[in-house]
Amino acid sequence: VQLVESGGGSVQAGGSLRLSCAASGGTFHGMGWFRQAPGKEQEFVTAIAWSTGTTYYVNSVKGRFTISRDNAKDTMYLQMNSLKPEDTAVYYCAARNYGGNYYRRGEYSYWGQGTQVTVSS
Repeated sequence: VQLVESGGGSVQAGGSLRLSCAASGGTFHGMGWFRQAPGKEQEFVTAIAWSTGTTYYVNSVKGRFTISRDNAKDTMYLQMNSLKPEDTAVYYCAARNYGGNYYRRGEYSYWGQGTQVTVSS
């Protein structure tokens, strides 16, 4: 499975960005977004089960970020609203082959190259 992210960029606090992740080359159980800020460990942001549409969010983005998918296009989206400077990070798309704990980084088998999101105050 190959994953290609797009849509990162720079925005002022309170603004919005939409990330996309296009998958090809295989099937998967679900997909998610992780992020890594400078000097910090990579953290789970959100994920979606591909067949059921069940979603998972880290508390810090609930109500501001929305994950969605287009099954026909094998593409996942992350709509980010009310962005804060602390959302600044490289955002990574990931795909997994089975259910289980969607919050665990180690359960994802495929990763994109990452896209930078910068939020200025």
